[in-house]
Amino acid sequence: MAPWPAFVALGAVLGALSGLFGVGGSSLATPALSLLGVPGLMAVASPLPATLPTALTAAWPYLRQRNIRPRAALWSLLGAVPAAVIGAMLAHLVGGDALLIASGVVLVVVGIRVLRPVSDRAHRVGEARRKNRPTLVAVSAGVGLFTGLLANGGGFLLVPMFLLLFGLTMTQASGTSLAVVAVLAIPATAAHWALGHIDWSVAAAVALGAAPTSAVTATWAQRVTATRLQAAFGWFLIVSGAAFTLYRLVI
Repeated sequence: MAPWPAFVALGAVLGALSGLFGVGGSSLATPALSLLGVPGLMAVASPLPATLPTALTAAWPYLRQRNIRPRAALWSLLGAVPAAVIGAMLAHLVGGDALLIASGVVLVVVGIRVLRPVSDRAHRVGEARRKNRPTLVAVSAGVGLFTGLLANGGGFLLVPMFLLLFGLTMTQASGTSLAVVAVLAIPATAAHWALGHIDWSVAAAVALGAAPTSAVTATWAQRVTATRLQAAFGWFLIVSGAAFTLYRLVI
């Protein structure tokens, strides 16, 4: 494998994305780790332990600006946590390559939808839907299942979920996603650890690079308009998802 400074540098990039968009960064970490010599499911799961310190560090600026919705986060966790454990246990049955391709396809599809603006009517409908707790729990369970399967912090699905389905602005969706990701990473990490999918030396190096940069970009994100942040997030999903899929199909 590559020397440890390469993993620290990768972590710095992932942390910057986490603070800016409210995502864990695993969608980019997996192909990057594969290029750096980390094999199979370890490339999928090893970034996961770094998600907890990164998400906590990034969430603080959002919390100070009141861009986290605690109730939405708590109800989301009620559905997502058990589903994430189930997904992690099923991951080895699907296989690393299939999971990587699935991740890329999902990123592209979600990114295209995120690029479309959310109308005022859709925002009001989303706010009403968010108050329907069984719906919030059920949709979050679906996200949690993918989180476990893909060994992902879940942010790349949680942010669009809060934005498109439950009436939050892009900044609020990012902050609330980070709160959920910080907790969701714990059972997902434990499950993949028990299954032997995590290289802890890689995870530690990624965390060392990610935590500081996530704090910087999260602070900067509070000054960017929600519309610009949403557009940037949509293109991030599309570009990274397309690159992710092509990498796995070609390499």
